[in-house]
Amino acid sequence: MVNSLIKPMSDEFTEYLKDESRTVGKADSISFPKEESEIIQLIQNLYPKEIPITIQGARTGLAAGAVPQGGHIMNISRMDKATSMRKDENGIFHVTVQPGMILSNLRESISGRKFNTECWSEESRKTFSEFCKSEEQFFSPDPTEASATIGGMVACNASGARSYLYGPTRNHVTRLKLVLYNGETITLKRGENFSKGRILDLVTNIGTSMKIDLPTYQMPKTKNASGYFIEDNMDAIDLFIGSDGTLGIVTEIELQLLPLPEHIWGVSCFFENMDNSVEFIEIIRRKLGNIAAMEFFDGNALVILRRQKCENPGFSRLPDVEENKKAAIYLELHCKDENEAITGLRTISTSMNESGGCSNDTWVARNDSDRDRLIFFRHAVPESVNMLIDARKKNNPSITKLGTDMSVPNEKLAHITKTYTDMLEESGLQSAIWGHIGDNHLHVNLLPNNDEDYAKGKELYSKWAKIVTDLGGAVSDEHGVGKLKSEFLTVMYGEKHIREMAEMKRIFDPKALIGAGNMFTPLKGGSTE
Repeated sequence: MVNSLIKPMSDEFTEYLKDESRTVGKADSISFPKEESEIIQLIQNLYPKEIPITIQGARTGLAAGAVPQGGHIMNISRMDKATSMRKDENGIFHVTVQPGMILSNLRESISGRKFNTECWSEESRKTFSEFCKSEEQFFSPDPTEASATIGGMVACNASGARSYLYGPTRNHVTRLKLVLYNGETITLKRGENFSKGRILDLVTNIGTSMKIDLPTYQMPKTKNASGYFIEDNMDAIDLFIGSDGTLGIVTEIELQLLPLPEHIWGVSCFFENMDNSVEFIEIIRRKLGNIAAMEFFDGNALVILRRQKCENPGFSRLPDVEENKKAAIYLELHCKDENEAITGLRTISTSMNESGGCSNDTWVARNDSDRDRLIFFRHAVPESVNMLIDARKKNNPSITKLGTDMSVPNEKLAHITKTYTDMLEESGLQSAIWGHIGDNHLHVNLLPNNDEDYAKGKELYSKWAKIVTDLGGAVSDEHGVGKLKSEFLTVMYGEKHIREMAEMKRIFDPKALIGAGNMFTPLKGGSTE
């Protein structure tokens, strides 16, 4: 039966050799399991033959974690069902999904209260009936790519704009089930199993004991998706969230849902210089606690949008932005009533004036239609940049966009922003900066025209990784490390701690075949190269 699951690579499957990082890999075979039993059959067949296994979802990642370096591709996109629902003692709803569930489909099922419950247990169907009568719920993580799978979001601990208030994917995962290298499964429930210091004891679902020595590094006190989540007395489930598909294959994910706020208002604020916009963020963080998202766009990003609006009919509905505006901040207020939203809007207005901006330079969205227009504006920036790079790749296939994914502590925001802009100006490279400025998490996107620009951009990226690390920051905050950022992980943690990660991975993957090449390049035996 397993032979019917494994298909040799052919032109039919070429698209599965790449992801949104625009990196292209190679593989010998591919499979599309539809259920956990098929994953178990596949790994029990492939692992003894020492065939590397790359786990894929929708391939929306930006760090090449889903790009194979040979061996077998296990694409889980056909495992896309919601399988159960429960309500906990605090009245919170939890839904269990397979890893191939697409985020946009999950959102539609939640908002429309339309799950296929045919195969659910009687208890789950009863909970679903309660869910249909309850206040509206939502799943808060919102990466730019709504076509991402939930499994992929777990793999890199994805976040998005609303993570400023609600946190990344990790905060909303309450149970995981995984298949390990030998076909055994393990189930991890939040709040049930904790490490003792840096020693973690796990037991598989058939009773096999595992003792894991956790790495000894200290994670930065910032938003962070760099390497394995490690801390003293940690919840075991957190080790696997953000592990880049290197420790096992996730087959079930239970997610916590939240009540949707009654009033969600969007506000775009425009500034004539970047310094004022940064000062505005520092002020507003102190004054308002109900902001779900704080998004930033620099002047170069606004220039690209103006050009797209003029040249591309698909972007014609973008609002006009005056040419003297050199920075924009998008804020999203989540409020229990309209009075709270109005109070928040007044605070934003006074804070703009206080920071050197003008409160008249705003767009306010009080309903879904207006807010969708502002969200379109926010998502149009990365889409426009990707289109620009794709056009350049036609003349030079070797170049790609170089996009950072780094954060720093709150007190270092002004410093890192000035560092980025000063070094970019000195380099002469075309760039655009956007990102989650509330978390001091800016994506600096370098847009090379040729091989020389690309080499210069990579050198700049490496320098920033060292600077951010020295400032107490993280080299990856929501995209994971994958294959493209492994050298920066070494910069951040040092070779000793990378070896510790490899030693820990060896417990879960003795032959270093699962997610091979992600985070670091492990050798059999647990060392790295």
